[in-house]
Amino acid sequence: MNILPRTGWAFLLALTSLIAGGTRSCISTAHAEPLPLIRAVGCVGLTVSDADRSADFYTRVLSFEKTAEVEQAGEPIEQLEGVFGARTRTVRVRLGRECLDLTEYLAPRGRPAPPDARSNDRSFQHVAIVVSDMDRAYAALRVARVEHASTGPQRLPDWNPNAGGIRAFYFRDPDRHVLEVLQFPRGKGDARWQSADRLFLGVDHTAIVVGDTDVSLAFYRDMLGLHVARTSENWGTEQEHLTNVFGARLRITTLRGATGPGVELLEYLAPRDGRPMPADERANDLIHWQTTLFTSDLGSAARVLRAASVSLSDTRLGYSRAFLARDPDGHVLQLASE
Repeated sequence: MNILPRTGWAFLLALTSLIAGGTRSCISTAHAEPLPLIRAVGCVGLTVSDADRSADFYTRVLSFEKTAEVEQAGEPIEQLEGVFGARTRTVRVRLGRECLDLTEYLAPRGRPAPPDARSNDRSFQHVAIVVSDMDRAYAALRVARVEHASTGPQRLPDWNPNAGGIRAFYFRDPDRHVLEVLQFPRGKGDARWQSADRLFLGVDHTAIVVGDTDVSLAFYRDMLGLHVARTSENWGTEQEHLTNVFGARLRITTLRGATGPGVELLEYLAPRDGRPMPADERANDLIHWQTTLFTSDLGSAARVLRAASVSLSDTRLGYSRAFLARDPDGHVLQLASE
């Protein structure tokens, strides 16, 4: 059984070597090897309680398109996800170039999301869906009667050069996963986000709360090879009402691969009372997310992260071998090869 490290122990072993021996060696001084580079960020996965209900929400309300449906059971999926007796049903939905994997555990069922989850808890993760018109998007979400996670759409102030003019709103899907709709002003974000052809355009990034940006950069940038694309420090009433966290002050760092959505690190400089990832979080729990990263050298990645890859008999989701690993804060990554 490929048991995931619950507190980032695999990362810490590698990081110890990284600090001791410089940025080229992440395993041991006995046999250094090149760092595995992530060539692309793939689908972002989340565990749902009812795949049909979730697929209906994402396609009907947010204009995603259903592109695949896969049911899996047996030893490979048990080993990959670390859940004995797993039988899963995954519905893949796509918006523009990006995709989400909505996975229902038919067996065994996991735990619901805690009702008191907060945006500064380190279990927090969301995807940011870019819209061409925030007012129209918010009106559509109100018609769909989504649950607010923000008090309403917020426009980040112009004094913040890297974030000023961005409009954003947090809300929840049927399983209370937090989602964000995001509108970029001209001159910010990818040029394709300026299209007015559709209301919902694609996924810009997935965001995760981290305890220490520098530690996370050592993992995502120095070890995995993602590059820093954007940074900012956000605070003020707009940020507080966006995250619904009083006194919020965030250090935000967006990393990217060659293609695919970004991975955005959210470090709460204040308040510092966010709770850690639950030590017993499992892939069938409804707080579970996993982000797929494609690497050209899965074997090296597995050795660096002290993991064992699994050969999959069903390749309809686009990869034949994969393993799961946790980052320093416990967020789950699925490293895969085609």
